[in-house]
Amino acid sequence: MKNKRIVSYLLIIGVIYFVSFYQMDSYITRPGSAYELSPLVHVENGDTDDEGSFSLMTISMLSATPALYVYSLFQDGYEILQPEQVRSPHESEEEYNVRQLKMMSDSQINALKAAFETTGMPYEIETAGVFVLNVLEGGAADDFLKAGDRVLSIDGNKFESQQEFIDYLSGKQSGDSVELIIEREERELVETIALQPLPTDPERVGLGISFVEDKTITTDPKVTIESEQIGGPSAGLMFTLEIINQLLEEDITKGYTVAGTGTMESEGQVGRIGGIDQKVMAADSDGMEIFFAPHDGEADNIESNYGLAVQTAEEIGTDMEIVPVKTLQDALDYLEELQPK
Repeated sequence: MKNKRIVSYLLIIGVIYFVSFYQMDSYITRPGSAYELSPLVHVENGDTDDEGSFSLMTISMLSATPALYVYSLFQDGYEILQPEQVRSPHESEEEYNVRQLKMMSDSQINALKAAFETTGMPYEIETAGVFVLNVLEGGAADDFLKAGDRVLSIDGNKFESQQEFIDYLSGKQSGDSVELIIEREERELVETIALQPLPTDPERVGLGISFVEDKTITTDPKVTIESEQIGGPSAGLMFTLEIINQLLEEDITKGYTVAGTGTMESEGQVGRIGGIDQKVMAADSDGMEIFFAPHDGEADNIESNYGLAVQTAEEIGTDMEIVPVKTLQDALDYLEELQPK
């Protein structure tokens, strides 16, 4: 009898452990938090004596366990995502994280460009090679390159654009060797790689990587942004507004707590993002008074960010003002007309 009780206890413990810690092949997202930007953005000799604030919004993403999966089915603001809704094909978890951090880095460059153009202050953008996002298993660069590497040159050639990089490799044949100078964790390495047919397209020859252009920006005054492990491009608009606020002597927040989301495109457009309903919930929970939402319009039967933000605000009964923006100038015009608090 005693042995049966021990076996029963062990079975119960095993079941509890399984439902609590077993990692399912899916993800759970939920409302995150508002992060005030003034402690994260530092403009050299900038104006920081402001009454209001700008905040970026985050979404928390967790690996699903059986218990969390079931819990999420009954919780407002929780969403269950399959791997293909999160990661690109052939992309590992580590490569996904690298891509998210790279998108955050690129969004900051766009934010700096837009802020300095808006305020008429000098900046300079330079190409720093290409940034490796993903290395295909079985490709030529497998075992040589990894996500996060910067390819500075090939055979001594530096490239001003992604297309120049592609064009150079397209003139090669299978078996041709190329010498790459790469930057990895602030160290320069030299790798010689024999090109092979691409695992995803055997008719073409290449390194077997996915990549994006890698750019740097120099500004006057200097700006540093401490985003740590926050990933993705959706804070571009809010970074831009915070940088402008520190570049100018006036407080463009007019004393309000302002949150929002949206990518900052190179020409000043504000792009749509995912999870805006969860970000509205998080902004309301953190006491935000104004929320900028991308007004991307309805296309291809996809509800606009702004429309979903308004719907969510009505459902949770928030007093927070939801403001549609298509461009950076839309946000600035709204703030210009806002009565000081």
